[in-house]
Amino acid sequence: MLNKNRYLVIGGGGLLGSHLVSEILLTGAEVIAVDRDLDLMKKTLVSLSIQLDSPKLNLNSLDITNEEKTKKFFNEIDRIDGAVNCSYPRGENYGAAFFEVSQKDFNHNVALHLGSAFLLMRECASYFNKNKHAFSLVNLASIYGSSAPDFSIYKDTDMTMPIEYAAIKSAIIHMNKYVASFVSNSLFRVNSVSPGGLKSDQPKSFIDSYAKKTLGHGMISPKDVTGSIIFLLSDTSNYINGQDVVVDDGFSL
Repeated sequence: MLNKNRYLVIGGGGLLGSHLVSEILLTGAEVIAVDRDLDLMKKTLVSLSIQLDSPKLNLNSLDITNEEKTKKFFNEIDRIDGAVNCSYPRGENYGAAFFEVSQKDFNHNVALHLGSAFLLMRECASYFNKNKHAFSLVNLASIYGSSAPDFSIYKDTDMTMPIEYAAIKSAIIHMNKYVASFVSNSLFRVNSVSPGGLKSDQPKSFIDSYAKKTLGHGMISPKDVTGSIIFLLSDTSNYINGQDVVVDDGFSL
């Protein structure tokens, strides 16, 4: 589906990013995977049985929140046909309950996550303007970027849905449309995928409560999401632009 193209995966050491690297490689395409922690990314990819010495895989360290380093990276990068932003930058006080969030921490987390998403969109658009060949950018949004959280599923857990997360993801969904409209070229596409809850060692009570809100599958796995991302990267999704694809087994219905 992705032929012999080359794709950039930002946040390649994360839960979703690492699985996406694996799935893209399986299509025969090349991957440039970047993460702030290069060693941790290598360990994560090895745990998925990915051969780090594969000629189709290139690994780099990159802090996507650093504008100077990010611009330098894009100025020096070889040809890429698309990019996926799986990064999840956040501050040390991220994830507090609503009444516990200070304005300073809110602003800091929005600046890290949304600011880096803006930076990546800008650099991908700039890269396209210089090279003028087909390019597909896929952002990771969330169902909570378009739907209000159901706080009842967090009952009796120490978890919550951070207000910063909802604000950031809703903004990313809108920025897809803004950037697609601004570039205004069918060859440049920017879309997002909004996953439902990704299963990752959450308490059983939360997993069970979440499952009751779906159509039967419950929380999803990374592989439940990667197919939609690969579709948006590929030319089978030509002319889909500025859109958000929800993958949540009906949670947000």
